[in-house]
Amino acid sequence: QVRLVESGGGSVQAGGSLGLSCAVSGDLSIPYCMAWFRQAPGKEREGVAQIDSSGTTTYRDSIKGRFTISKDNVNSWLYLKMNRLQPEDTAKYYCAVDSAYGGDCPSPAIPVSLFGQWGQGVLVTVSS
Repeated sequence: QVRLVESGGGSVQAGGSLGLSCAVSGDLSIPYCMAWFRQAPGKEREGVAQIDSSGTTTYRDSIKGRFTISKDNVNSWLYLKMNRLQPEDTAKYYCAVDSAYGGDCPSPAIPVSLFGQWGQGVLVTVSS
């Protein structure tokens, strides 16, 4: 079991950049699939990016080339660097982890249902 706390949200104009961080505490001896999700007002939560224990990353098509997910070597921090932000990126962003697959991220679709441990979320607002 881990505790996840996001930070770094805020407001930015279109074309700008923001970086999100997720502090992971608890049992760090288990390998995790780690991911970022977002939920815009009135919409379902969707996977943005994920990284497995070996560092392999997967991205949602709409953010490829703009966002970068990364983590530190001991899984105590997860990051999301967001460049060229657009108004449609406005959402509450969540970090999440899953340990059911030994650190693998089994689905490229980054499904919400796979992840059982979540942070409280942080708001990102992009104005035009």
